[in-house]
Amino acid sequence: MPAAMIPKDMIPADMIPKAPPLTISLIACSIVVYLAITLMAQLKAPLLISEYIRPTLPEIQDGQWWRLITPIFLHFSIFHLVFNLLWLWEFARLIEWRQGAVRLLVVVVCVGVCSNLAQYFVSGARFGGLSGVVYGLFGYCWILGMIDDKFGIKLNPNIVKLLLAWLVICWVGAWTGLAASLFGIDIANTAHTVGLLSGILCALLASAILTLAGRN
Repeated sequence: MPAAMIPKDMIPADMIPKAPPLTISLIACSIVVYLAITLMAQLKAPLLISEYIRPTLPEIQDGQWWRLITPIFLHFSIFHLVFNLLWLWEFARLIEWRQGAVRLLVVVVCVGVCSNLAQYFVSGARFGGLSGVVYGLFGYCWILGMIDDKFGIKLNPNIVKLLLAWLVICWVGAWTGLAASLFGIDIANTAHTVGLLSGILCALLASAILTLAGRN
């Protein structure tokens, strides 16, 4: 079974799809984008949410709507990429298995857009990565596993503690300047936090909609 999960009904690990198509597509897209911008740095600019701080999001206002989501595919080191893809694999395939590719796509887009916009308005346009989405998928699985028995799986409590602790550590690292001095990077903590909160909100909305549908 995936390391992050505890099946409620002791579901055998071999029942979890080995090749969930949307999850694999997200991983493949992230790898292709990383290789592309490594070879041709100029390809990065069209994938940023914007190339400007002022005026606000001029490209999106001109119709380049893809910029709302494409920053999730930008990664700036191999460690950054691999770390995010490992967690994406755990959470995304679980949602795709239990609820289908359409539900996973809706959650990824909602979380991605919310976390990207939040990070832009806090720190500007120079950010990227799937970590906001990962935290959103984590929040979705965590809360839905607690409030919806039909979801059928709960997260391992140790994984919940680890990811929440990592979120706090990243904030402390940013506030103290340790992250920048030790690793030479600025961590997109706003994207992580808004990603988590929007994933939780998606779980609450999904549960409420299913409950209301079941009553009718």
